[in-house]
Amino acid sequence: MLAAIAFYVLAAIAIVSAFAVIAARNPVHSVLFLILTFFTSAGLFVLLGAEFLAMLLVVVYVGAVAVLFLFVVMMLDVDFAELKQGFLSYMPIGALIAVALLAELLLVSSAATSADGAPIALRPDGSADVTNAEAIGRVLYTDYLLVFQLAGLVLFVAMVGAIVLTLRHRPGVKKQDIAAQVGRRRSEAVELKDVRPGQGLG
Repeated sequence: MLAAIAFYVLAAIAIVSAFAVIAARNPVHSVLFLILTFFTSAGLFVLLGAEFLAMLLVVVYVGAVAVLFLFVVMMLDVDFAELKQGFLSYMPIGALIAVALLAELLLVSSAATSADGAPIALRPDGSADVTNAEAIGRVLYTDYLLVFQLAGLVLFVAMVGAIVLTLRHRPGVKKQDIAAQVGRRRSEAVELKDVRPGQGLG
């Protein structure tokens, strides 16, 4: 019963916070609501018995959101002095989200301990000796190996495309010419100077 209540509460918070991400006009508020959405989704994963996915969602995506927000601040050329001055205005919504995160953690922990073992959908054999990470690895690298490799290839192509799109060719920039370096002769690289005593190279 408590697990069902926790699921409905977390699902409602996830939907509301996800809507607030796109509805908030302030980018700082959007980031805070996005972090709340990730934490709530991690709580839903814990209720399903997927602790590894919950940890992965919090560690990878919450950290990625923080880095992405840092890059957005750098790209928008935001005045850091003005941003620090407005820090107190973000305190109420930040405190509200912190209280919501704490309540979710307490709710998920109490539901997981009182539910007498939540059903783990990622363990097809139902054996208790198979960990969550091992079950994901078996499914990912056996049944969906080709799809996993194709996803990695798509990410690689996207990374190369991002580098190509952001590469700027500017005149006057010195670039390395490997063929010219390898084919350089001694007469082109070394110059002998006969320096007389008491005189410099001038």
